[in-house]
Amino acid sequence: MDDRFEEFARLATEQRNPRTFDLDTLEVPEILARISAEDSTVPAAVARELPYIARAVELVVASFQAGGRLIYVGAGTSGRLGVLDPSVCPPTFGSPPEMVQGIMAGGLGALVRAVEGAEDRTAEGEQAIAALGVGSRDTVIGLAASRRTPFVVAALARARALGARTAYVTCTPRSEFTLEVDVAICPEVGPEALMGSTRMKSGTAQKLVLNMITTAAFVRVGKVYENMMVDLMATSEKLVERSRRTVMTVTGVSREEAARAIEAAGKSVKTAIVMLQARCTRAEAEARLERARGFVRRALEESR
Repeated sequence: MDDRFEEFARLATEQRNPRTFDLDTLEVPEILARISAEDSTVPAAVARELPYIARAVELVVASFQAGGRLIYVGAGTSGRLGVLDPSVCPPTFGSPPEMVQGIMAGGLGALVRAVEGAEDRTAEGEQAIAALGVGSRDTVIGLAASRRTPFVVAALARARALGARTAYVTCTPRSEFTLEVDVAICPEVGPEALMGSTRMKSGTAQKLVLNMITTAAFVRVGKVYENMMVDLMATSEKLVERSRRTVMTVTGVSREEAARAIEAAGKSVKTAIVMLQARCTRAEAEARLERARGFVRRALEESR
């Protein structure tokens, strides 16, 4: 029997789910109930990986503090998730677009139309890493539900050879993970309700992990005060109002006063909060934030 066939047959993500053998006989409400029951197991699988997710966050924070980047690499559903997460970081955290990036097998066009065979092209995985100038300050995280995606494996190996920190997010058991990376995150979600459809539980698990990694990393580099985003970019009416509401919540000023303070602070929510709370000028608020490495809480404590 072909070795590749054997390899695929053994993958956890390719197994049949005994709880959904009769899926094709069910009415719509029952189909949805079965899918929902499977989905409900995902958070617990992710929770079991928290120590490893924490280690990945530490790698990312170290990269950010050194002026490096977080780069995701993936194919198919995993690749799309790895491009989606970076796309929301700039408006959410005020981060430069290059700070968190995603590499998708087949290029960005593969986001909306599958590029057949792209996930198997190892040379393109290596080239994508080289093209970004990956180095020792960066953290590269591979995303592959099956762990075996050749494009991703090759990209991670190349990144590691260039001195980057590396991590891998996969939904196959840790006991089967043999790749050389700094940390592996392995939420075991079990067989999909629809055999091999890793856009379901596996995709959900990966999305939860990526949410945790970037959110925790940005909290640790000063992008959050209490539980509020204070480095967000007011690029829409909703975000303009969120900016004002954040300043109002922290300082107790009116909506109009918040708007004036944000304008006086050069549209920086962080700076406006420090100006109002510490009763100081923009220049002094910016200096305080600089000394506090961007943490609003530390900047405010300086005046106490």
